[in-house]
Amino acid sequence: MECNVDIHEATAAQTCVLPQHIQAIACDLDMTLALSRQPIEQSMAQVLCELSWHMPLAIVSGGAFHLFEYQLTPYVDAQANRKHIYLLPTSGARRYEFINDTWQCVQAHDLSDDDKRMAIASLTRRAHELGLWLDDSMVQGDRIEDRGGQITFSALGQLASRAHREAWDPQRVKKNALARLVAQDLPHLTVKTGGSTSVDVIAPGIDKGFAVRSLAELWHIDVRSIAFFGDRMQNDGNDWPAAKEGAYAIHVNNPDETYTVLSAWAQALAQRKLC
Repeated sequence: MECNVDIHEATAAQTCVLPQHIQAIACDLDMTLALSRQPIEQSMAQVLCELSWHMPLAIVSGGAFHLFEYQLTPYVDAQANRKHIYLLPTSGARRYEFINDTWQCVQAHDLSDDDKRMAIASLTRRAHELGLWLDDSMVQGDRIEDRGGQITFSALGQLASRAHREAWDPQRVKKNALARLVAQDLPHLTVKTGGSTSVDVIAPGIDKGFAVRSLAELWHIDVRSIAFFGDRMQNDGNDWPAAKEGAYAIHVNNPDETYTVLSAWAQALAQRKLC
């Protein structure tokens, strides 16, 4: 990690102390609020509901909105102040807000149809060249997914188990090689590694740094006043841009660590309100 970017570890005791300057919270979804591709736990849902009454709360994920609908929105219910909750799939390429009792897309930076076609063609060709286009019997779910503002290649498929995904390319050599070749084909777009087995093609400038910057503008606060929780804070991880942009970055290894910090913060905010 770059020396000029501060990353706070969730396991450090002082991280559970809510910094006075924090005015909003943003969190990654997979392995931060929930296990990969799994619904959030009831305890996590409860603490998110509590926090939403104290300050704005955003969930920023590289995944598509349908994953929010499976993992998050059914559990963040009427107990929450949903007008304070903002959902940003595809790393902020889209933003959803709760309007008229439903989640509605209020902003979208989608790829053009031509860019989508070129991205799919490049990912397909380069994956074949590198031997990363696996036999169908080894793939679970969609291999290439159109997420509107992002085209994502998942070597093992969208539904592969976490264990299989993490074992496939632990040193990130395979997906980094694919990302480099696709970037050569698509110099006008941004190509990044995403999850354990994925490569994303997105519009230039769209990442979690863009997401926290746009949220700061929306909320009329300094980006440094946003606490951002994420599990991929290494400098090639998809949470790193939020830290680099200046958010108060907190690295977690799993949802339990996130819950420990958020529940402590929720208690501190509740006590502050009573004072």
